[in-house]
Amino acid sequence: MFELIVGLGNPGKKYASTLHNIGFMVVDACLSSQQPQWKEKFGGLYCQGTMQNHQLHFLKPQTFMNLSGEAVAPFLRWHKFPVENMLVIHDEVDLEFGVIRLKKDGGAGGHNGLRSIIQHSGEHFWRLRVGVDKAPQGDLSDYLLSPIRQALLDPLIEEGCQALECIFSLGPLKAQNYINQKKS
Repeated sequence: MFELIVGLGNPGKKYASTLHNIGFMVVDACLSSQQPQWKEKFGGLYCQGTMQNHQLHFLKPQTFMNLSGEAVAPFLRWHKFPVENMLVIHDEVDLEFGVIRLKKDGGAGGHNGLRSIIQHSGEHFWRLRVGVDKAPQGDLSDYLLSPIRQALLDPLIEEGCQALECIFSLGPLKAQNYINQKKS
């Protein structure tokens, strides 16, 4: 089972309500009732929390998205967690808005945060992919890094939290089947 949950995003208020920060938002929402005590270490904010009675570490890299691996790798090494025991929550432009998928292993698929983690720690980790769709028009980075209405973010955050609860209720393999068959 997992020992580390990583939510990807960019630090700072400028990026707080952007699609690229969905990993941060899902982690924050899932832990909100636990009132986590975030601490800084290894270029990230981390805390301990529980999911379905499982004690876990949570990490939000503060290195900016493209350098996420620079915070994740030392955290894994320090705690002696194998990369296979890590779940990364991130935005996914190759999925329709609101579609959630659970996947193990694989490449970065054009996601620079994943690319950095793979470069520093390897590719054998789980990913909770939160579909944000491609930019309807214009530049992808503008689309991902521009603030959007909370009313659009809330369902994504809720779906991400439900998927995380499912993973810890059923285990990753059964949850993968359930989550990946679910319609948007």
